[in-house]
Amino acid sequence: MTITFKSTSDYEAIIGAQIRSVRFRNGLDQIQLAHAANISLGAVKNIESGKGSSLKTLVKILRTLNEEKWLETLSPENSISPMRVLRDQKLNSPRKRVYKSRK
Repeated sequence: MTITFKSTSDYEAIIGAQIRSVRFRNGLDQIQLAHAANISLGAVKNIESGKGSSLKTLVKILRTLNEEKWLETLSPENSISPMRVLRDQKLNSPRKRVYKSRK
């Protein structure tokens, strides 16, 4: 079994293609998206071509395309807190006493 890792450039290209797809679906051209997001046309071209961009630009584009949910999937809320699990285990287990055997 071979594990392959994608490079940063690969992820930039994937994200750029996804943004382009959503932009097409919304019926916008690059100029309209740049104007609506208050960013430069070059920034839109760079991100869509996988050349990278700033996080601020990505957020502006996602907000303009009504895709803020992408940002929420980057770091989902933990439904189970490890600290709470430990605390619950301590509360539910009987107290253990340490003693030495008598001779």
